[in-house]
Amino acid sequence: MNSPVNEEVQALMEAAHGRTAKALGLTCTGPLAWGFLGVTLGRRAGDRWLRVSRTARRNAGRKRGEGIVGASEVVPDGVPRPRLYEVHDWTDGEWAFEAEVLDYVTQPIVSPDRADIDRDPGLPDEWWADLRQALALLAEVEGVKTTVRDGWIERAFPQFLGIPAPAKVERVTGHGDLHWGNLTVAPLCLLDWERWGLVPFGYDAGLLHANSLLVPDVAARIRREFAPTLDTPAGRIGELAALAEMLQAVARGWYPDLAPRLVARVEALTGVRPPVPVRSEVSA
Repeated sequence: MNSPVNEEVQALMEAAHGRTAKALGLTCTGPLAWGFLGVTLGRRAGDRWLRVSRTARRNAGRKRGEGIVGASEVVPDGVPRPRLYEVHDWTDGEWAFEAEVLDYVTQPIVSPDRADIDRDPGLPDEWWADLRQALALLAEVEGVKTTVRDGWIERAFPQFLGIPAPAKVERVTGHGDLHWGNLTVAPLCLLDWERWGLVPFGYDAGLLHANSLLVPDVAARIRREFAPTLDTPAGRIGELAALAEMLQAVARGWYPDLAPRLVARVEALTGVRPPVPVRSEVSA
């Protein structure tokens, strides 16, 4: 999952990263850290982290209030995340590149190679309290971007859950990609702020719960910690949105081991056994 799709993408991103480091006067060392399908590439540069991402040239240009830059401007310091120091953007041929210089986070990522977990990371009570507080503070921020759009929900609920889409989706500002590959062990730090914005209420907790289903004790802990959110009608819709997104990923070939647990969780929430996932490219 976190690797370039082919040698061409690998060479493209490594060259872009090297070009950025040279332009910013940074010396990078240590292993390369690939993001989803090689769309992003990060590497340590002393006490900084240089992250480079690519998109199609037609999508060039950061949108105000969104992504890592937007988070650095409006998300309170009480939400632990890497500090942003500098950005460097450019276009080359068919691609647009965006680079950020961030704090190098010294504490380990809970699950550096996958979004879900297959064993209990043994996180202390203080870590869970910090996560609850971080999401509560984030919910008070005025988000701009709508993450997990209503149009996608209208299509995805019938296709992946086997139920009609809800008539109303309550939204709150959230991280938008809260899985174990974006969380560190204590002290807690939330990574990867590309998707933050207005998410369905309960979506963040629901997504983390979905990525924990192979470890029942951790899944149960999440349900306890976030019961005031998940055990509400709006929170169930948010969790179902997260499950629909995960089942879409199953239909694209991801999470084969997790798939039966996802299906069972949907059935437990809705009383309806969802359709067997089939390959789909429904865009969120």
